[in-house]
Amino acid sequence: MKEPKYSVDWDVIEEIAILHESQAGWTKELNIISWNGDEPKYDVRWWNADKSRLGKGFTFTAEELSKLKEIIDTKIPNLLNRNR
Repeated sequence: MKEPKYSVDWDVIEEIAILHESQAGWTKELNIISWNGDEPKYDVRWWNADKSRLGKGFTFTAEELSKLKEIIDTKIPNLLNRNR
């Protein structure tokens, strides 16, 4: 018996930044996305040029993104100094 396919709808509320572009033209972006009509969240993900296809990524609530920023602000400078 085949599993039913899961359908995902998305609405790009705001395009914040392109973080990287691959040679194939896909971009890794930070955006605000509403998934399946739910409350918009911050999202880092690979997208094709017209955003009709998406790749793997991460979705964050505002609180999660704030916590991640705090971790980056405190941990990343220390990591960079260790590698010098």
